[in-house]
Amino acid sequence: MTDKTRWNLCKAGVGLMIILTFTPLITPEGIYQPFLWGMPYTLWAGIIDAIILVGLTWLGTRVHPGRND
Repeated sequence: MTDKTRWNLCKAGVGLMIILTFTPLITPEGIYQPFLWGMPYTLWAGIIDAIILVGLTWLGTRVHPGRND
């Protein structure tokens, strides 16, 4: 797999995560259960979402096609 393909997959992954962040899957209205380690659903789902976005950003810095220019 080339760096350009990996870069496009990173872009698609970030776009998908942005869309999912604003759907009821991550931020449902009026839902605070289930709890995980004392944190309500919206908080821990948002934290996981942020970790995934940071990971995709880090990966994107490693596979960006113009990083060696």
